[in-house]
Amino acid sequence: LGRWGRCLAFASLNNHRRRSSGRYLSLEAVLNTATDHLPNRAGISMNDSEGIRFRRLNRPQVITEELPERRHKGSSTYSGKVFKVILLSLGGFLLLPLLVIILILESPIQPEVFRLKEPPPMRGCWESNLKLREAQRLFENQIIGPESIANIGDVLFSGTADGKIVKLSGRRIVTVTRLGKEPCGSTADEPSCGRPLGIRVGPNGTLFVADAYLGLFEVSPTTGEATRLVAGGQVVAGRKLSFINDVTVTQDGKKVYFTDSSSRWQRRDYMHLIMEATADGRVLEYDTETKELTVIMENLRFPNGIQLLPDEESVLVAETTMARIRRVHVAGLNKGGMDTFVDNLPGFPDNIRPSSTGGYWVAMSAVRPNPGFSMLDFLSQRPWIKKLIFKLFSQDVLMKFVPRYSLVAELHDGGICTRSFHDPNGLVTAYVSEVHEYDGHLYLGSFRSPYITKLDLQKVQ
Repeated sequence: LGRWGRCLAFASLNNHRRRSSGRYLSLEAVLNTATDHLPNRAGISMNDSEGIRFRRLNRPQVITEELPERRHKGSSTYSGKVFKVILLSLGGFLLLPLLVIILILESPIQPEVFRLKEPPPMRGCWESNLKLREAQRLFENQIIGPESIANIGDVLFSGTADGKIVKLSGRRIVTVTRLGKEPCGSTADEPSCGRPLGIRVGPNGTLFVADAYLGLFEVSPTTGEATRLVAGGQVVAGRKLSFINDVTVTQDGKKVYFTDSSSRWQRRDYMHLIMEATADGRVLEYDTETKELTVIMENLRFPNGIQLLPDEESVLVAETTMARIRRVHVAGLNKGGMDTFVDNLPGFPDNIRPSSTGGYWVAMSAVRPNPGFSMLDFLSQRPWIKKLIFKLFSQDVLMKFVPRYSLVAELHDGGICTRSFHDPNGLVTAYVSEVHEYDGHLYLGSFRSPYITKLDLQKVQ
């Protein structure tokens, strides 16, 4: 082609590179284009057989130029990958200390594996209803945690979360006595302030009070004078009285039976006791004449409410964690024998009190819905999850996740349910701990709520 042809070829190459915008051109195509610009001096057509022939390359040289869009796209993809790596690295740096803490920290509980039966279907006597919402609140925001209730005539008595024994007459609240010493009002103060739980009226018109920390007392409702019968914290039969809970008294006042829910956990750690499912609870008998203290039942998982039967030969004991009520014979031919009064309740029983029809009122502040999901049933065989939960959350936080379902039921011989009243979301009655029947009404205590509720039985027949 000579010098002139080569110049035209390179000029055509540059021109096509600009117009192709990244398309691929072979050297042959470039040269063919270049020859179109050569002067046809001899009048020879480039398509003629006699024309100039070009040698075809075995491997065409490819000349490329990336589009600007492709360059930007590649840069964007690279930046996205860098961002993901940085994000994952930050996540790892944040999660790593948490994982280390989880592995290093010891769980405050050592859960035991146990098995609960499938909850009974909530139908028939157990069918859900809204009857507890017919109740009215009394002394709202004036008392906190009236766990148990007793009456002398029209006057009610209860123990509250600030360590007081109070008298409720009409609309008035009068402090009878304080078993411990101030300051009071928080769980940290409970061991010294005291936390009165179960309360009963004795044959002489005195009050028998079970304080979770301070012990078992007999209190004059008029003068407020308190006599300690059993000291809390003492060691009995090799175990400490750490969580005195409920009490029941014989008609002659000679024998007092009470529950000690745990030798390991105190009342302020009740969620630890429930989740750990420690079988270290007991039932004890106190003889008011000989001052002798005897263990009559042991190895229970959170023994709670207690109630003497009319013949006073046996007592019923709510075993909260196991969702059942046990019976132990304390007198007669079967003394020392034990059996189950009712098993597999649809909720976790608290206090037990007599009903006017010869049965027993049982309060349950948490249920095992069927159909539905029960967290405690699910966790009963998964201790590692319980450990993890208590490494991450406090008892107060966990209580926020407990459904506020209140259920009270009347049971007769054989544990047969005859009627039940419900408040599925605890809108009126929440955290129910006891049902005290008097003069055609149910007075419902609570271990947590700032009120007592009163239900007229004629409205819910």
